[in-house]
Amino acid sequence: MRTSDLTKLGTEQSNTASVDLDTKSALEIARIMNAEDARVPKAVSEVLPQIAKVIDLVAEAIRRKGRLIYVGAGTSGRIGALDASECPPTFNTDPKTVRYIIAGGSKALGAAVEPNEDSAKLGRKDIAKLKPTTKDVIVGIAASGRTPYTIGACEYARKKGARTACIVCNTGSPLAGVVEVPIEVDVGPEVIAGSTRLKAGTAQKLVCNMITTGAMTRLGDIFGNLMVNVHLKNEKLVERGVGIVQKATGVEREQALAALKAANTHVPVAILMLKASLSAKKAAKRLRDANGNLRRAIGSSKTES
Repeated sequence: MRTSDLTKLGTEQSNTASVDLDTKSALEIARIMNAEDARVPKAVSEVLPQIAKVIDLVAEAIRRKGRLIYVGAGTSGRIGALDASECPPTFNTDPKTVRYIIAGGSKALGAAVEPNEDSAKLGRKDIAKLKPTTKDVIVGIAASGRTPYTIGACEYARKKGARTACIVCNTGSPLAGVVEVPIEVDVGPEVIAGSTRLKAGTAQKLVCNMITTGAMTRLGDIFGNLMVNVHLKNEKLVERGVGIVQKATGVEREQALAALKAANTHVPVAILMLKASLSAKKAAKRLRDANGNLRRAIGSSKTES
């Protein structure tokens, strides 16, 4: 990318609100950053229809045993990696369901390997290793929207029939032009020119949160606003599971504990047992028949009763 092209990007402009930032007190710096950060949710709100499209694409992909694969370089790649790594412990997903590739590989998570992001060939090579298909959704993340590595990966995946989207923080970018659903969050100039880990990074994280949380909600991993698809692997999570069962069913603590024990600590099964007056075995089968969607399983139980 030519320097003249880079300086035209909104995220690369000088921010008038942070002029002479280096002369400010700690409190003044915090106030300036906080005021600029407050602009990010508004920018994200402008692209909610596009985010919703990606949520549905991802939910459908996972329903068909496909994958969500994030692609990025530098900060953008690390944000994709973070969201992918949070899905198994949060939603109990298979680690192969939400994946990421980052320019420079896993060592780039904690070290600077930025030269790798200039290679579209490397992007194509890395995504090819995951063998994208028509079942998958690839989401490229790039603040500038011009990262060759990310563009190359998205172009390759689309040619293989995968659905494609992107999260960028400038409008009219090359990356937006090669994907099906561009999410362009126009956050404007950063507090520190040249550091897109700030407002742009925050915007990317917010959108990633919406995509995976929205998709898992559509798939039934959430009941109401309760995280029901959670494994109770430690004392804190056991207590959380008991509370979730109580909130979902209105029973007392001892009854919730007894249901969880009978359900082998499987929260959705315990809830279904209590809501539909079923044995653990019948509740587990009903949940499987509903593809793990607790609300659908409860509804089918009421229909049959």
